[in-house]
Amino acid sequence: MESMDLMKAAVCGVALAVLIGLQGAAAESGWDTFTEPELGTTLEIPAGLFTRAAGPAKKGTGQQFETEDGQAGLIVYSIPNAERRETPARFMNENYKAPAGAVDYKRVTGTFFAISAIHEDEIYYSRCNFSPTAGGTIHCFDLKYPKREKRAWDPIVTRMSLSLRPLIKS
Repeated sequence: MESMDLMKAAVCGVALAVLIGLQGAAAESGWDTFTEPELGTTLEIPAGLFTRAAGPAKKGTGQQFETEDGQAGLIVYSIPNAERRETPARFMNENYKAPAGAVDYKRVTGTFFAISAIHEDEIYYSRCNFSPTAGGTIHCFDLKYPKREKRAWDPIVTRMSLSLRPLIKS
């Protein structure tokens, strides 16, 4: 019984270290603003967290990033919507398929959608804003991170989600 208690304590200790590390990385290094210049999506990103570029986005125009350990990934991208005339609900239903019961959060309005799903040991979160004033562009980010780190990621995801915007060109 004692070895089981020690194992539980060790697992809790590792989880706590991960939580503190993520929150510390976001707090210590501050936040940077990523800008996709072609179609104009901007997103605040924790400066010390997504340290590796992982190539261009597979959808639209944008960039992929990873954490140093490769456990979390971020894709920021823009898609022209002037001709497609996608709505948030239709775009989400066509592009974000999740297994039954995996979706744990979904919000759809006339100007954006946000969806989160848990699959195996990972959380997937996506948000797309639909901008009628920026040439009908869809501004999105997709994020994946370990489920065991959910508490540490919650404030990071919230800030990123609220910061997603079209680039205001002067």
